[in-house]
Amino acid sequence: MGGIGKTTLAQLVYNDERIKDRFGYQAWVCVSEEYDVFRVTKDVIEEVTRQACDIRTFNQLQLELKRILKGQRFLLVLDDVWIDEDGKWDMLQMPFKSGAKGSKVIVTTRNQNVASVMGTRSIYHLNQLDNDDCWLLFSRHAFGDADEFADHPHLEVVGREVVRKCKGIPLAAKTLGGLLHSERDVYKWEKVLNSNLWDLSSNKILPALKLSYYYLPSHLKRCFAYCALFPEDYEFRKDELVLLWMAKGFLIQPGGHSNFEEIGEQYLHDLISRSLFQQSIIDKSCFTMHDLIHDLAKFVSGELCFRLEGSDSWKVSQMTRHVSLETACYSPSVQFEAISRYPSLRTFLPLQTQSIEGEVVNNLLSSLKRLRVLSFSGYDVAELSVSVGGLKHLRYLNLSGTHIEKLYDSVSSLYNLQTLILNDCRKLTLLPDSFGNLINLHYLNNGETKLKEMPSQMGKLSNLRKLTDFVLGKGSGSTIKELGQLHYLHESLTIWNLQFVNDVRDASLANLKGKKYLKLLKFVWNSNTDDSVHERVVLEQLQPTTNLESLSIIGYGGTRFADWLEGGLLAPNLTQLLLQSCLKLKSLPEKMHSLIPSLLLLRLTDCPELESFPEGGLPSKLQSLEIYDCSKLIAWRRNWKLQSLPALLHLYIGSDIAMESFPHDEAMLPPTLTSLEISDLQNLKSLDTRCFRHLTSLERLKIKNCPELEFIPNEKLPSSLRLLSIIMCPLLRLRCQQEKGELWPMISHIRDIFVY
Repeated sequence: MGGIGKTTLAQLVYNDERIKDRFGYQAWVCVSEEYDVFRVTKDVIEEVTRQACDIRTFNQLQLELKRILKGQRFLLVLDDVWIDEDGKWDMLQMPFKSGAKGSKVIVTTRNQNVASVMGTRSIYHLNQLDNDDCWLLFSRHAFGDADEFADHPHLEVVGREVVRKCKGIPLAAKTLGGLLHSERDVYKWEKVLNSNLWDLSSNKILPALKLSYYYLPSHLKRCFAYCALFPEDYEFRKDELVLLWMAKGFLIQPGGHSNFEEIGEQYLHDLISRSLFQQSIIDKSCFTMHDLIHDLAKFVSGELCFRLEGSDSWKVSQMTRHVSLETACYSPSVQFEAISRYPSLRTFLPLQTQSIEGEVVNNLLSSLKRLRVLSFSGYDVAELSVSVGGLKHLRYLNLSGTHIEKLYDSVSSLYNLQTLILNDCRKLTLLPDSFGNLINLHYLNNGETKLKEMPSQMGKLSNLRKLTDFVLGKGSGSTIKELGQLHYLHESLTIWNLQFVNDVRDASLANLKGKKYLKLLKFVWNSNTDDSVHERVVLEQLQPTTNLESLSIIGYGGTRFADWLEGGLLAPNLTQLLLQSCLKLKSLPEKMHSLIPSLLLLRLTDCPELESFPEGGLPSKLQSLEIYDCSKLIAWRRNWKLQSLPALLHLYIGSDIAMESFPHDEAMLPPTLTSLEISDLQNLKSLDTRCFRHLTSLERLKIKNCPELEFIPNEKLPSSLRLLSIIMCPLLRLRCQQEKGELWPMISHIRDIFVY
């Protein structure tokens, strides 16, 4: 039965801390009714490697998965499986056999036949909850604790009757508990109890779920129903949903409130609290809908929303206003031609990537004049014709991952445009000169492009709240002072090519200090000006807001920092400081331990002149220290005094300098370390045995690309160690193979040992 808790139980197992270190790989794949062994195999590969897979033949996919899993112990969850044919299951699970002994596959299914075909162990049948357990679950979502009902006995009487009607189905109890969350009016509880929706039968939609939708506020009903455009198990990103809802005008602004992002986030929170959305198992920053909730969204959206699959365009109604493309059974030309026959569409949202001819795209643009939402994300689109300027109602345009090289001036006539997504357009070099005309633009994602410079008059975009990248150029484009007029920038901003700032007054006029909503800031110099004094003066004028949480400085040519960091004018909220390719930098802020008291992560990469840490030491709250290719700093490691850092958990050391032993002495590393990574120490021959006596909390030790290393103090490794990874260390690998019988007993407490 749907909603009984199969996925939830598997999720609890999958995320249990007791098993995380027992498997080299963990993967979660949603299979669903439309089983495709090619897709599922590809999904497994991408989940295991955490990278996109572009293999196009099934045989090569299976060979690749077999190679990846060979000798590895893995945990795989196949969620919501419907396949009950022996042959298809045999094809899917063939590569699994290359895994190491102890590998596990967990399957959730509603179908007994599926369990019989796939299962090699006992089948676990989940039954409905009894009334008492169902009441506890309902109470948790309605009030947070069943004991709170003691103050509202009249609500408990009604609530127990509501629970009885849930018939022991956890999903029903959760959603109704969320619906009545913190509601104290007994009349509203009684309305839910006595609703005639309980008596309406449906093959798919539980009455309790219909009730949860029926009593939603109207603004949430619109947002929820719109999600019927997406397929089952789709992972929603917060920004994605909020921007689409904003484009459709679903975000109500009480009292003239104009912060759409905050309103949208509140709507999403409200839907989550009612259990209509839930956190993704795979990516904690994303959200999903339960299959039965998804069925509810399709039911309530009726003909307004339609997912086009293959050539089933005949199902599109004249009432349909929102269309998504989910699969690629037929060529895009056929699908696009079908879509173009419905000029009243407001949303066109492809969900897969394909090649498409420019003429087909332009014909579509000429036909759908009423569009509010348009996406060609991932399509092989090289340009948009001037006809895109005719989409006067367009508010959302997503061109991410396309092959577009430039945008024409016609885009600048889209005066209602709120969202423009250009990330991963790796051929895009120019934005139109008249780009400043897009005065309603709220969100511009131009990351991972080849933009040479920002167009002039960027300062006119005063409503801009999200700007990922600001690119300075030699030409006649925007200067850095244009940022000064963008008062409401949120989240993160990267400023590129700071070597082109000639007038330091322009840097001051950027007014980064006044951008109180910025949390992450990255400064990038892409070439050396040989004028370290000028670069330091420029950095001095780029003083950020004191609300900043993360600062990255890349390619900086100064010998020391600006006064706003040396003087503690940045520090209160800064948790991350990342310095990369600062080739002349000689020192860190002298009073760093007191100036940046909240710092949790310090990453130093390719800073060859950096000689030592400050005399006063590093901030006491520091949890992660990463040092790579800082030759002088690593050479003087005896002066690090890291043992005085009571919170340090992770240490990463990497450099190609001559070093035969690591660390320098037994007092150098703090006992709090849980993770130690050593990389690219070309002359390293051994690890100092004295060090490990004190590392009583160490859980992970990773050693990579140390070709001369032939000894690890295996008898001294702490009992807390759970993961030992040795990669590209040929001498040590050979010794491990030769002395396996003697080596492994000494470190039998380690759960996972990887030697490559």
